[in-house]
Formats: sequence, structure tokens, C-alpha cells
Amino acid sequence: MSDTELEARAALMRAADVGDATMGRLVACRGAAGAVEAIAAGALPADFVAEEGRQERSPDLGRRLGTWHARLTAADPAADLVAGERAGARLIVPGSAEWPTQLDQLGAGRPLGLWLHGSADLRFSCLRSVAVVGARAASAYGAHVAAEFGVGLSEAGWTVVSGGAFGIDGAAHRGALASDSPTVVVLACGVDIAYPSAHHSLFAAAREQGVVVSECPPGVHPTRARFLIRNRLIAALSRGTVVVEAALRSGALNTASHALTLNRHLAAVPGPVTSEVSAGCHRLLRERKATCVTTPEEMIDLVGVIGDDLAPAPRCPALPRDRLSEVSRKVLDAIPSRGGAGPASIALAAGVSLDTTLSSLGGLAAAGYIERVEKGWRLRRAVPTAYRKAEALPDPVDSSGADTFGEAALFPISPLEG
Repeated sequence: MSDTELEARAALMRAADVGDATMGRLVACRGAAGAVEAIAAGALPADFVAEEGRQERSPDLGRRLGTWHARLTAADPAADLVAGERAGARLIVPGSAEWPTQLDQLGAGRPLGLWLHGSADLRFSCLRSVAVVGARAASAYGAHVAAEFGVGLSEAGWTVVSGGAFGIDGAAHRGALASDSPTVVVLACGVDIAYPSAHHSLFAAAREQGVVVSECPPGVHPTRARFLIRNRLIAALSRGTVVVEAALRSGALNTASHALTLNRHLAAVPGPVTSEVSAGCHRLLRERKATCVTTPEEMIDLVGVIGDDLAPAPRCPALPRDRLSEVSRKVLDAIPSRGGAGPASIALAAGVSLDTTLSSLGGLAAAGYIERVEKGWRLRRAVPTAYRKAEALPDPVDSSGADTFGEAALFPISPLEG
């Protein structure tokens, strides 16, 4: 990429607002150097003006040209390039080796260039990447889930892309930094500015292991509008976006809308129905705009290669009686837990023959499921030989919904299991 092209785009990045589609169309019409010449001369090309007049919402080109001209006059693109190089940052533009080609899907809203500060190659890092976004005022649950997604995605070789904000963003970045994969931080300010300032050390770690990205020139401070426009880059750089927590009105849902516009995969993590910061996720799921995911593996299954990145199927806990045959389970279900019953009564209750019942009773007794008593057979009562320590006690309710502190704690084999 020539120095003239870099300087021209650096100048236009000072002249136009981030995401200015009108400037994007001007550059597409005349090139970066031609756009600079036209703005400096104060006269836009006639064919460009005519084409803009046919836009659905025709911009006020006279007012916009005046703003561009004033900003361009005050710009010093050569100084920006020198200052960026001195700080360790670099400017990439469309056509650069490091430019992620998926950004071209943004059309006229594609960035004029990107300032990068970090050790990772942006294009290579985003080949397998997932955007993890969510609420700044995240709950402890949300921060925990975001960190787990950051760790799980990173350990699987996927890059985590996020905005570096408080809450979900920061937790996801920290989780990714715990592994060896890079993380991409997309800022709404210059790469030389740490915002929020409390994340100064986080951004430093991200530059060491990943890369910090911005379409704002050095020294530019964030504004509310820049945060919202920045979100389109987060969605465009990644192969899919997962919303961990989001209120009904939030920047995370803005990122989700960009992902849908770009036809990228969108996922959401469910949360407590009483949580306001999960209401946005639940609406995405209810409106079928997002896929429900609960683990990093499920997210990789969604965005990965078919057949290569499948998530393992969840399995329910195995119980001892799962190994019994169907007949043995019927006989076991027919045996009382108290008193006792004879083989004929058990056979009748189980609906099997007496010979089959007798055979099953022998096997169940040998396996320790049942015991012989005066009245026949009953479920075996296993009396603990020592007092259990508190930390060794099972949860009050196991995965099957049975009460494990009551009778089931003393009688691990009972008709209620399974």
C-alpha cells in the first residue's frame, strides 16, 4: 500500500465521521486521493452529486462538504501516521495484507481504514472468531458465563471479539487472555486512549496477546454515537455473535441487529426470568432471532464447520439400575420397600411369569438390590456405618428430582430411582 493512499485515507478519517456512508460512496466513486482533492477544492464531482440525489434519503451535500472541508484543512495525516508509529500502532486500509475482507460486507459504511495496536494479525485472528457482547452492568451470573465463554472459545482456537467495556465485554476478554489465543478489542476512541480508564491493564494485556482496533484517529475520545457505530465492526469482524446479557434497550442488542443485517449467526444465553439484564436475550430467543446457547461448545457448533465443530450431545447421569434388563426393572419396581412380598405376589404385580420372577429375584439379591425377610422380599436397606461429613452430603434434590436427604439417602436403591 502506497504512502499516498495511507495519507489520503488518514486525512479522510479526520474529515468524515466514523461510518459515514456518503464519504464511503465518494471514495468508491473517485478513490481516496480523488476524494481529498475534491473536498479541498470545495467541489464534488457532478456524477457523484447526481447519484446521491437518487438516494432514498438524499444527504445535504452542501452542508456536509463544508464540514469535510473545514476538518480536512485542520488535519495533518502525515503527523497522524508518525504519531501512530511512535506509539506502536499501524494503519491498515482496504487492500492491505492485514485487512479483514469480511468488512467489505458493510458496503458504503465500510471503514476508511483501521488503526491497530497489538501483536496479532487482525485478518488471521478473525478467520475463526466469535463476538461476545452484553451488558455493562452485568450480574455475577453474566460475568461468570462470559468468562467461561472467553476461556472455552480461546482454548478451542477461536478468537474472542468484543468492545472492551465494563461487564460482559471485560469478562470475555479476561477469559480469552487466560489461554494462548488472541483477543480483539474494538474501541470507540483512538487506540492510544484507554476507555474505560480502569481497563488500562486489560488493554495492555490485549495488545501483548491480541490487538486493539479502532476506526478513529489517534487522540479521538469516545462519544455515544461512536459506541453505537462501533458495534457494526464487532459484528462484521466475527463469524457470529453471542449476547450473554442485555436489557431491552442496550448496545448489545444494537450489535445483535448488525449481526442479523449481515446474515451472521446470532446466539443468546438465557438467564433468570426475573433479571432485567437478561430480558433482551429472552426477547431475541422468543422472536426466534437468536439461537439458544449455554456453552462455548454450542456456540462453536453454531458458527463452525459442519461435521468438524459439533458440540457433544448432553447426557443424563447414569444410575445403577440403568444396567438392568427390562424384566428385572419390572420385578424390582414390584418389590415393596417395607414389609415384604412373596414371589407369586411380585410376579403378579410385575406382570411376568413366576419362573422369570424367581430368576430375577436371585440376580437382584446377588447384586444387592433386595433382601429376603420373613414375609418374602423387600428392597435392601443400606444403613450407613459412619456419620457423613457435611461436604459429602448430596444436593437436596438430584437431577431426577428425588429427595436425597430423606429415605433415598438411606436406601440408594429404591423404586423411585430412574
